[in-house]
Amino acid sequence: MSFPYSYAAPPAAQVSSSENALPVEYMFAQIMGAVQKSHAEISDLRQECADLRLANASLERQIREGFQQNGNGNYYTSSRIGSGFVTPVPGSPQLRAKSPFLSPHSIPSLVTTPTSHLPSPLGDNAVAPFQLGVRDIPGFYVVIPAGGAGTRLWPLSREEHPKFLLDLTLKGRSLIQATWDRLLPLSSPLRTTVVAGPGHVKSIREQLPDLLAHNLICEPGPKDSMAAIGLAAAVLAKRDSNAVIGSFAADHMISGDDAFLSAVAEAVEVAKKDYLVTIGIAPSHPSTGFGYIRLGNKLGIKEAPNARLVSSFKEKPDARTAAAYIGTGNYRWNAGMFVTKATVLLDLLKEYKPELHDGLQKIAAVWHDEALRQTALNEIWPELEKIPIDNAVAEPAAAEGKVAVVPATFGWDDVGDFSSLADLLPAESNQPRVLGDSSLVLTEQVAGGIVVPGSGRLITCLGVDDLVIVDMPDTLLVTTRARSQEVKRLVKKCRDAGWKHLL
Repeated sequence: MSFPYSYAAPPAAQVSSSENALPVEYMFAQIMGAVQKSHAEISDLRQECADLRLANASLERQIREGFQQNGNGNYYTSSRIGSGFVTPVPGSPQLRAKSPFLSPHSIPSLVTTPTSHLPSPLGDNAVAPFQLGVRDIPGFYVVIPAGGAGTRLWPLSREEHPKFLLDLTLKGRSLIQATWDRLLPLSSPLRTTVVAGPGHVKSIREQLPDLLAHNLICEPGPKDSMAAIGLAAAVLAKRDSNAVIGSFAADHMISGDDAFLSAVAEAVEVAKKDYLVTIGIAPSHPSTGFGYIRLGNKLGIKEAPNARLVSSFKEKPDARTAAAYIGTGNYRWNAGMFVTKATVLLDLLKEYKPELHDGLQKIAAVWHDEALRQTALNEIWPELEKIPIDNAVAEPAAAEGKVAVVPATFGWDDVGDFSSLADLLPAESNQPRVLGDSSLVLTEQVAGGIVVPGSGRLITCLGVDDLVIVDMPDTLLVTTRARSQEVKRLVKKCRDAGWKHLL
């Protein structure tokens, strides 16, 4: 037996023959060695049990799902489980690629027979006894804007492969897949829409095989959140004039999905009263990277006891102001989640941004004719105003008492930079976080920080703390966690210096 300590068995001459006793240090080494071995065996057993539970739940679900419901409310026997109503089961945890990049070839699976995966209501994507459709909200449509390049996470995140397509937790699901899993119980694939740019359509279809073709809206170019969400609202309003829509970004991380689903359900009830509703996140620290919502009076809606009016929206504050906000207890983080009737959003847009409203309505009017749609997009889209939904409608509507907020308790992060990403990854005490294969990172006297060994070569660090090291095959980034918010400045410099192909 080998031991983690350097104590060797003492020579026989050093052991008292009268007492036949071993030194305390040697006995302690024996005990610790046995304890460590026991812990390792227990960990292996737990992993095996988890894998067995996953396989067993998949088999049980196959049997239960002998009948599935179609779009007309009727039931049919399915010979191909996973056709539009469920997402594929993730591969075995032991076989998942140790990389944030997902592809059908890099994530093998032990399961070869047709299986189905039911997302967990607890946010860890594990199979759980949570029945699909139990939380379904009739008339509620999910909109997932999938845009942006995530420049603060460059060079891990690129324009052609932004952060919402990456598996930033190494659990086998990208951020957009986790968003899909999380919201599926509320709306089903029939009422889940993704808005994305042309460069990301192919990857989104690969990662979300259950996304229906007519529910993938391709915007010709980035026009910020108002145009993206407004176009989805205009299209959905043509399909269902009573539609309540909820917009949730594709690249946010959420913990505590049960609390999240409850908050969304409460927001839907408020939206039915013709409010534009946002979900306010309880701040965990005085962040200067998020906007804030000032809570107003309670609305007194029986179905939504926590709902309040929004007194005002606040831009990203400095550190002192952020601390003062938290001290009052009257502020919440603005996560950019909005729930409202599609027609109410369009009415607000018509009031505050009439030209943007008219352009989106013209596009939506011909959306289901592909030829006319493309003509309208080519003529109208380039002229639309580029503006966030907060500035376009939420802020002016709040000043008139038309915006409500549901304060929520779930954990949330927009993974805005490498510092926030580091906080979301596990690590040994005082060791850097590793996003990828930890065997490629060797450190000595190093505390904190994050290392991304994306190139496949060994990274060694000695005596440096809180560094951000992102080693990709074509680019190396080295900065500190304190300066990680400024990475987008490097992206601009790369563009100006002629390195656009690396962005």
